Amino acid sequence: MKVIFISMVLAAIISFANVVNAQDYPTKPVRVIIPFSAGSATDTIARGVSKKLSEMWGQPVIGDNLPGKGGTVAASSVAQAPPDGYTLFVNGAYVINPSFYSNLPYDPSKDFTDIVPLARQPLALVVSPSSGIRSVSALIALVKSKPGQLKFGSPGTGSAAHLTALKFILATGINIEHVPYKGGPETVAATNSEKVTFSFLPVAMAKKSANKGKLLVLGVTSVQRSSAMPEVPTIAEEGLAGFEYNLWWGLWGPADIPTSIVNQIEKDVAKSLVTPELRKLFSKIGAEPMSMSSSEFKKFVSNEMDSVKRIAKEAGIKPE
Repeated sequence: MKVIFISMVLAAIISFANVVNAQDYPTKPVRVIIPFSAGSATDTIARGVSKKLSEMWGQPVIGDNLPGKGGTVAASSVAQAPPDGYTLFVNGAYVINPSFYSNLPYDPSKDFTDIVPLARQPLALVVSPSSGIRSVSALIALVKSKPGQLKFGSPGTGSAAHLTALKFILATGINIEHVPYKGGPETVAATNSEKVTFSFLPVAMAKKSANKGKLLVLGVTSVQRSSAMPEVPTIAEEGLAGFEYNLWWGLWGPADIPTSIVNQIEKDVAKSLVTPELRKLFSKIGAEPMSMSSSEFKKFVSNEMDSVKRIAKEAGIKPE
C-alpha cells in the first residue's frame, strides 16, 4: 500500500509540474531547428513564424539551421531533445524520408510530437522554353514516344519534387529516368539546357526562373490555380483528372511534450498565421497558411506518410 501511495503522489507531482510548466511556458529562449539552409522556403517559413511567436511570448525564438541528409540530421537532433517545448522542428520532408532512407536514426512514428501545420505550396511542372513543349499532354506524348530514353530532374532523391514526379509518372504511365541534383538551382540549369526533359519545382522557384526566361511552366500541382501564377492551369485542368500534390510544412517537437504546452503552441501559431505579416511573407513564396488542430494534424501526418509509402512502393523505390 505504501508503494502504491508513493507512486500516486509522484504521479500527482509530475502532473502538477507539467501544468505549472505549461502555464509559465515559455520562460526561456525556444530553439527552432530548420533542416535546410538559409534562404530556403523552409527557412523563410520557420523564421517568419518564429518572429511572430517571439513577439507573442516575450522570449527569443531562435532559428537554427541543421541541414543534411534530407532533413534527417535535424530530425535526429530534435528526437533526442528534452520534451519540454523548448526544442521545436519545422519541416516538410519529414513524412517522405522513411520511404527513401533506411536505418533512420529515429522512429518517425514514435519519437516526435505532431503540433501544428504551417503552410502548403504547390509545385510546378517545368520544361525548357527551347524544348518546343507547350502543354502537359504534349510532354506526356513525347515521353511515351521515347520510352526509357529521356530523363527528368529533381533537387535530390526523396525531395518533394522527386515524389511529385513519381506520382506524375505513375498517373501517366510514362517510362523515364531520374537524375537527382544537389538542389533547385542545379535542377533549373539542367532543365533549361535540356539535360533533362522536365522537372517539378516549388512554384516560387519556378516563377522566378520563368520570369527570367529560363523555364516554361506547364502546370501546377494544386487543386486550384496558384495565386502566384494564376495564368497557369493546374495539371488536373490539363487532362490529368484528380492529380494533386502540395509541398507542406509543419511544426514538431520531441515525443511526450505535455498536452497543455502543445495546445498553447498550437493556439499561438494559429494566431500568427492569420497576421498580415505572415500572409504577405507566405504569398511571396507562393504558399498559403494551413489550419488544423494538433489532433487533426496527427491524422494528416499519418495519412501523408502512408500515401508516400504507397507511391514509393508502386514506383519501385528501395530505401537507401
